[in-house]
Amino acid sequence: MLAQRAVEPTSSVERACRILRALSDPGVTRLTDIALATGLDKTTALRLLDVLAQDGFVVRDARTKHYRLGAELLVLGAAALARFDPRPLARPSLLRLTGRFEDSVILSIPSGIESLCVDVEEGRYPIRANYLSIGSRRPLGVGAGSLALLAWMPEAERQAALAVIAPQLQRYPRITARLLEDHARAARERGHAVLLDVVVERMGGIAVPILGADGRPVAALSIAALNDRITSREVELAQALRREAATCEVLWSRAASDGGAAGAGTTTTTVRHGRMH
Repeated sequence: MLAQRAVEPTSSVERACRILRALSDPGVTRLTDIALATGLDKTTALRLLDVLAQDGFVVRDARTKHYRLGAELLVLGAAALARFDPRPLARPSLLRLTGRFEDSVILSIPSGIESLCVDVEEGRYPIRANYLSIGSRRPLGVGAGSLALLAWMPEAERQAALAVIAPQLQRYPRITARLLEDHARAARERGHAVLLDVVVERMGGIAVPILGADGRPVAALSIAALNDRITSREVELAQALRREAATCEVLWSRAASDGGAAGAGTTTTTVRHGRMH
């Protein structure tokens, strides 16, 4: 479920957008959940849901009274993905990483001050540590992939994002803005992000960003596993993730040159360890 936002929405359009984003999380279906995730009162949320349902953007189950995204959004989504869909380019990397390490691999992209899970390949290891599903949103920094997106943001933007994110961290009692700032700094120094035992006990993740032409993160690859499966293989995991991220950057560069990936750009010059590559 999305954390309640600190800044009150100023228009009906913004409120409606918050509802649609909230519904992208599979765990948000009830009116109570939607109101909590968006910071809206139930009356306002219900009124906007009715409007969205009339236009096909939201569907309400008459029996359960649960809400889900409507078919109209599929049309818009298909139009957006026709321009550029990162998932087919990254999917071979997810398959290779899962096949090699047997733990779940996640592809995340930035969405404002949140990270959005857009693809998951579940691992074969008997104990699965992944708590994300496609469509899940988390504040930047909450989770390894999300932390990688935060860590490689430009400094001024990262500080601004942390200031906005801080009030949302109340539902993550082990995470503070200071902890995220420290972990982001350490991630940039080592070239990969690690977050253990702070979101889910005894579980964690390791991640690297996929960078665009300007050095900004356009996505992140992460592996979710039990803590000891990360710490015992951290060097090997990080090296494999960096290789796959570099492969994705090349593919996105080619897609950009073909006119299919606005903003992905070329990636011949990126910074991962505080030095140029």
